Amino acid sequence: MKLAALVSGGKDSVFAMCKALQNGHNITDLITMESQNPNSYMYHTPNIHLTELLSKVSGIPLLVEKSTGEKELELEHLERALHKVDVEGVLLGAIESEYQASRVERICNKIGLKVYAPLWHQDSEVLLREMIKVLDILITHVAAFGLNESWLGRRMDEKTIEELKILSQRYGVHMAGEGGEYETLVIDAPFFSKKIELVTTKKKWYDDHGTLEILKTRLKDK
Repeated sequence: MKLAALVSGGKDSVFAMCKALQNGHNITDLITMESQNPNSYMYHTPNIHLTELLSKVSGIPLLVEKSTGEKELELEHLERALHKVDVEGVLLGAIESEYQASRVERICNKIGLKVYAPLWHQDSEVLLREMIKVLDILITHVAAFGLNESWLGRRMDEKTIEELKILSQRYGVHMAGEGGEYETLVIDAPFFSKKIELVTTKKKWYDDHGTLEILKTRLKDK
């Protein structure tokens, strides 16, 4: 199927791309929704500008569509973006977010597109363990009890997953971050032609949440 992938540069959207490519689908377009609202109901916002690098290392053209980030109105902005690509379906990295998945599905049904969500309702712990085998993932934003400033810039590995498992049991943190508990950036994947290297970063902490602001990057041979 000819797909447009909704991408943030994070682990879920990139892993969904891996799955789609493994299953023989053709990803012809990347779509990033650039929300003016940092607390968008629908869209990932930390370091969203880095999807330009995802386009570069994957060789897939990127469409950036701006959104005001207003609840429900931001769906119209996504519909506007989908009208600009010639595809059969939309690739979605959602795992459990009914809010996000149901709204994307509603828009796709309206304009005659299929939704392909290969991670949907998969076990979060199993998915994370699959992800770290093929992706190089950094944590770039945290906003949950038990996730402090030391998590910013941390590479996701087996130890990270074990700690997330404990936080999930203790505080109800979603292991895959589906509730916005944390956000990630993928710096390498099997279909990347080069690896993304962070050159200059800055940690910003605001009482109970924080972001690793990525100021400068470079592409490195693999």
